[in-house]
Amino acid sequence: MENDKLVFMLFKNFSQIIENGQTPELKIVRKDVLDIFTAAVDAVDPYKAIKSKFDVKQIILNEKKFDLSVFKHIFLVGFGKASVGMADAVCDSINVKKGVIITNEKNPKTINKHVTTFIGGHPIPNQNSLIGTEKILEITEGCNKNDLLIVLISGGGSSLLCKPRIDLKELQETNDLLLKSGANIKEINTVRKHLSFVKGGQLVKHCKCKVVSLIISDIVGDPVEFIASGPTCSDSTTYIDAQNILKKYNLLEKMPSDVVKLLDDGAHGIIPETPKKDDTVFGRVFNFIVANNQVACKAAIEKAEKTGYETMLLTNSLTGEARNTGRFLVDKALNYHDKDYERIVFVSGGETTVTVKGNGKGGRNQEMVLGGIEVLANSDMVFACMATDGIDGKSDAAGAIADNYTMDRANKKNLDPKKFLENNNSYEFFKDLNDLLLTGSTGTNVMDIQLLIKYNKNKHK
Repeated sequence: MENDKLVFMLFKNFSQIIENGQTPELKIVRKDVLDIFTAAVDAVDPYKAIKSKFDVKQIILNEKKFDLSVFKHIFLVGFGKASVGMADAVCDSINVKKGVIITNEKNPKTINKHVTTFIGGHPIPNQNSLIGTEKILEITEGCNKNDLLIVLISGGGSSLLCKPRIDLKELQETNDLLLKSGANIKEINTVRKHLSFVKGGQLVKHCKCKVVSLIISDIVGDPVEFIASGPTCSDSTTYIDAQNILKKYNLLEKMPSDVVKLLDDGAHGIIPETPKKDDTVFGRVFNFIVANNQVACKAAIEKAEKTGYETMLLTNSLTGEARNTGRFLVDKALNYHDKDYERIVFVSGGETTVTVKGNGKGGRNQEMVLGGIEVLANSDMVFACMATDGIDGKSDAAGAIADNYTMDRANKKNLDPKKFLENNNSYEFFKDLNDLLLTGSTGTNVMDIQLLIKYNKNKHK
């Protein structure tokens, strides 16, 4: 009953998704998909992830304990899609002298009187991102030696924490070009770091006190230096790396002139590089991952097994062009042969990319499903992909779901998946079929989860 309530709360169109199953067994499998996704998202709830780390007057992180009683004051800053829940957990656990967070939630529900909340822009920074960042810098640079600074970092932080070395409008243009180029998040954040005063370890460069950074990872492999562009971590990348990335994706000629000049000045040593690992400040900075895609996928597997499925984790490191990756996953499941299985769930996680060539609407999860639907036809499979933050691309959907009847339903509506793919218009395709996954912002972000359920209809009960 509790999980049914969670599913109802998470998926706004759960009844429609289930009803779209063309057979009784497909209705069951579609409901199972929503149940499994719900368990995965719940497992990376930011409030729970942070609250579990506090014990009376201690922060317990892996093998390390921080005695909070030795600090004169505790300050809090945070930025990212999960910052509201993370901040609430900290404030419910300890006394915070002052705090500032920047979120993309339109109606943040944090009510702690010591924490000021700013609503920044995502995936493109806005003026509020800049204002909130200045307030965060007032705290980080104003802490005394005997204080503790807790930094809460989650996906989306690269656009929410923003103090650019160039004009905001030019930064917005640069971000838009990068996001459409097909570059992966590490490449995008390498460029972002070198256009910023706060990314790539620069947020804590002038901080005098001990810093504990609690991170919800939204990048494959959990590389701290790239999550939210690594504001509390030394940076291994350079201005020359940033230039090479722009060249790789043929973006250098399209960039605003100030961006080109800035990177060139940096490459020639006119502007200082981002802080490297030998910088003494990082001796008092401690970074910890508190939730990630592995946690979500593990919860998905546990829920699937409790529901009666066999399970197989394919990977937590899924990358590649979304449409091709979708077809690859369906092919892999389709060619899995085990005569003894009754129902099996293939789980994967990661973050693919979309090279935008059309002018349609969608996101990598919707495009991934669209890329695989032709292979689904005449199979006994359901394929669904979901962004754990509830926001896929620039759409209002978290992802999409399809099954072996999707092509038939599309044909009846004269919907040609190839044409929609050509225009990067996966959103309208699944909207017409009422097969978008609609959740709204979930308040967390650990990349994406993909589910492929293969059921043997001859054995399905």
